[in-house]
Amino acid sequence: MPSRDLLNRLPAPVRWLAPPAVLLALTAGLVAFWSGEPDVTPPTPSAQAAEYCRALDAKLPGEVLGHPRKDPSPASPYTAAWASSPRTVMTCGGDRPDYLNSDRKGPCIDEVSWGLNEDGQGGYWFATGLRKAYVEVHVPAGAYGNYADPLSSFADAIRSTVPIIDGQADSDCFGANA
Repeated sequence: MPSRDLLNRLPAPVRWLAPPAVLLALTAGLVAFWSGEPDVTPPTPSAQAAEYCRALDAKLPGEVLGHPRKDPSPASPYTAAWASSPRTVMTCGGDRPDYLNSDRKGPCIDEVSWGLNEDGQGGYWFATGLRKAYVEVHVPAGAYGNYADPLSSFADAIRSTVPIIDGQADSDCFGANA
């Protein structure tokens, strides 16, 4: 048995440490593989919406409630994410979400009105309505103490970069500032 002779020729510490080192390397590789976040396909906005979304991207916070911004792959000014584990993802410039057509109203936070929809896994989808580009945020279950907590972190950036559709003031959200 030539392979057994080769192992026996190695010093004892090498023989003892080799199996745990290999196991540790395999475990680290599996953890890295499983913990990777899935890619986010950026929306394809109209030219006007793309302009608003690029401005929004430049004004978004680098941190949301203690969680740093960590944008998804592929990089795009139309997607953003925060490492809230599970991460919170924002898209801008996509199509109008169907749930905005429902009678269920979402919160009005810092003069930005949101439609909402449950994601079926304990989290929520939020989307701005009555603005010239749709901004959608997915807050998965367990990302924050309250599902709507991160929305206030986005309000200033949205108000200052994505205008309200002319003549579409939301009276349920602080008068004319939707």
